[in-house]
Amino acid sequence: MSAAPHIPSELVLRIASYFTPIHHVAGRLRVRVSSDIKKEADSLPLEKIDQTIKQIDGIKNVKFNKLIGSATIEYDHEIFPKKMWDDLLKGENLHEISALINNLAQKATGGAR
Repeated sequence: MSAAPHIPSELVLRIASYFTPIHHVAGRLRVRVSSDIKKEADSLPLEKIDQTIKQIDGIKNVKFNKLIGSATIEYDHEIFPKKMWDDLLKGENLHEISALINNLAQKATGGAR
C-alpha cells in the first residue's frame, strides 16, 4: 500500500477557509467552495488530499459540484462527530482534527509512511 500523506493542521485550516456551510446534519455536510481556491491550485495538493479523504475510514462519499461550487461530504457521525465539522469550519481545535484525520488516513493506507 502507498504511504499516507501527512496533512498538517495549517493545511486543514487553509482548505477549510474556502468552505462556507450550506447545510449540515449529522452524517452529511454540504459546503459552498469559494472560487478563490483556484488561485491556490499550484500550492495546495488538492488531488492528493481528495484521494486521501476518500480512503479515510468514516468518510462514506465526497461529491463535488463544480458548476455551482459546492461539495457534499457524507460521513459516519460516530467517527466524525458533527461538532468536529463545525469546529473545522470555524477554525477551532485544528490540531485535534488534523491528528484524527492523519490517524485514520494512516490506517486506511496500511500505516505506511
